[in-house]
Amino acid sequence: MSLAFLFPGQGSQAVGMGADLAEAFAPARAVFEEVDEALKQSLSKLMREGPIEDLTLTENAQPALMAVSLAVIRTLEQEFGLGIDKAAFVAGHSLGEYSALAAAGAIPLADTARLLKLRGQAMQRAVPVGEGAMASLIGPKTDLALAEAAAAAGAEVGVCVVANDNNVGNVVISGAKTAVDKAIEAAKALGARAIPLNVSAPFHCPLMQPAADEMAAALAEARISAPRAPLVANVLARPTLDAEVIRRLLVEQVTGRVRWRESMEWLAGEGGVTRFAEAGAGKVLTGMAKRIAPDAEALALNAPADLEAFAKSL
Repeated sequence: MSLAFLFPGQGSQAVGMGADLAEAFAPARAVFEEVDEALKQSLSKLMREGPIEDLTLTENAQPALMAVSLAVIRTLEQEFGLGIDKAAFVAGHSLGEYSALAAAGAIPLADTARLLKLRGQAMQRAVPVGEGAMASLIGPKTDLALAEAAAAAGAEVGVCVVANDNNVGNVVISGAKTAVDKAIEAAKALGARAIPLNVSAPFHCPLMQPAADEMAAALAEARISAPRAPLVANVLARPTLDAEVIRRLLVEQVTGRVRWRESMEWLAGEGGVTRFAEAGAGKVLTGMAKRIAPDAEALALNAPADLEAFAKSL
């Protein structure tokens, strides 16, 4: 059985996430303490108690979600003897790519937390609130071609691109608000449902270039080594172990498309993965995996009982 660990992105956050892990396992508590120390803030308290409005702020949500993912991985390693070397590949959705790299030992945990805090702040600074927008195009007729056609219609009046190709029936567009509004109307005319997303900035589009420039400067100084399991990168939808390639891809990822459907198709096809384990908060990627790779097993690891059952299954 070939295993891939998946790491969730923004949107999976919830007040209380990780609390049961911290209560049950010392390695999980240690992760949250290390992240708090790295950021010089009690992020773990915000995660436990909220309010959700503060937790959802990009600069908090990104390191918080990473911390829960790493709490799962460190617990598997230290309590159950299941190291990341049990995985054939790792992959993460947007910010989850940083979680994947931290889990695979490519970036130290404290550095990852600080990079994600900066990433969240830089993304927020890049575009004034209200000037950008994102929308999810969903429905049986929704595929990449439809989304690209809708985005092209929006691009007639401003920046508008496909940001996340999640799976057939779920593609996200991003850009200037006026352009996204026009793309939404085009998508509806093409037979898709369009849902504006409650986000603070238009992620994964060219408007994020100022944030990409900030991250390029930070990543140039960051300690990055080869991951202990190949990373299937968002912008490539293919695996890499090259630390310098990863450094470059993390910059490109800020403005580039999250090619999640293609990544999952590659993992389940050429990658030979038969089991996907989502490490962290929520079950979003587990649901996507079941749709994209129905022949593979997919499970979410976010509660103590999940980890215990997973360890026994191996």
